[in-house]
Amino acid sequence: MSLRGKVHIAGAYEHPGRRIPDRTVPQLHAEVALGALADAGLSLSDVDAYFCDFSAPGVGPLSMIEYLGLRCSHADTTEIGGSSYLSHVGHAAMAVAAGKCHVALVTMADRPLTGPPLPRGDSQGPERSFDNLWGITETVHNYAMVAMRHMYEFGTTSEQLAEVKVAASWHAQHNPNALLPGAVTVADVLSSPMISDPLHRLDCCITTDGGGAIVLVSPEVARTLPRATVALLGHAERYKYNDNGRLDLSHTGAIWSGPAAFEEAGVAPGDIDYAGIYDSFTITVVETLEDLGFCAKGAGGAFVSDGTLVAPHGRLPINTDGGSLCNNHPGGRGGMPKIIEAVRQLRGEAHGAVQVPDCELALVHGTGGRLGTRSSAATLILGAAA
Repeated sequence: MSLRGKVHIAGAYEHPGRRIPDRTVPQLHAEVALGALADAGLSLSDVDAYFCDFSAPGVGPLSMIEYLGLRCSHADTTEIGGSSYLSHVGHAAMAVAAGKCHVALVTMADRPLTGPPLPRGDSQGPERSFDNLWGITETVHNYAMVAMRHMYEFGTTSEQLAEVKVAASWHAQHNPNALLPGAVTVADVLSSPMISDPLHRLDCCITTDGGGAIVLVSPEVARTLPRATVALLGHAERYKYNDNGRLDLSHTGAIWSGPAAFEEAGVAPGDIDYAGIYDSFTITVVETLEDLGFCAKGAGGAFVSDGTLVAPHGRLPINTDGGSLCNNHPGGRGGMPKIIEAVRQLRGEAHGAVQVPDCELALVHGTGGRLGTRSSAATLILGAAA
């Protein structure tokens, strides 16, 4: 069953705070929920489904549904890391198509910067004893290994990776809420401290407090709302595993989720006006763009150079809010902000300096876990309301 047109994003809200010491995590969830519902022209009493990941404290949806005072007939607690919220969009479409709900609320929030952070769901996973034994104890080590392999196999350079950060910083200077609003150069990236060879500090994402929420509605509800909605055209999610060490570090789960989402939407990479790509590290963007089909495998370094990613007139503007490299990465999870900025672009509500002209089709891609090894991938194709 195709999910094309089965659900619309009617409301989106990103918490403006990046350091929030005076709120609890449940309060942040409530604030972003109310913000997204207000954006949609709806209220808590309209919600009949709630979606969350591990950032919802307590007994997941059971605690938060009570805290928010919701009356729900459907809930979803999918937890696949930073791509969870993209997954929730597809799952909401399935629930709407099955008649299980009509107005779904998705929230995420955390405050690791002013702490304490929520406990990680994978802290006791069966893979941990193996990973720890062989030294992959920090996420950056994994991504550095992926970057080093990409450089060895395809000739990708640190200068090319730095272009991803430069584009993000150019966009972030127009975002008053960005944690790092200053523009940087390739030289700045390369002169920043080495964290895990070949990744420099400015190749790495930021960590922030905060959160965001979206409101998903059935087409019938969408027609009654005063605000323009954004339609889901395609959705797919896939997973990549270590396979006992028999794996290729140079590809991600996007090689499967991307084509499937494009097929459902009936469009191709060349049709996309704007892309929100999870940018946990600069190498993440390079590999993901290749795997989604925007360029050939191994050509990502050249593709991101020469202003390709810079809005408003680059060949493929991405992450015009500054992304996880400069703007917002609440709880170490960048999927939710990527959806929100894509909604802004499709509504024509991004900052004027980075608004993509005539933006009608957007792709959003999220990555969870660790890029080259055990990871999730979820891809959305979104379209502006007719």
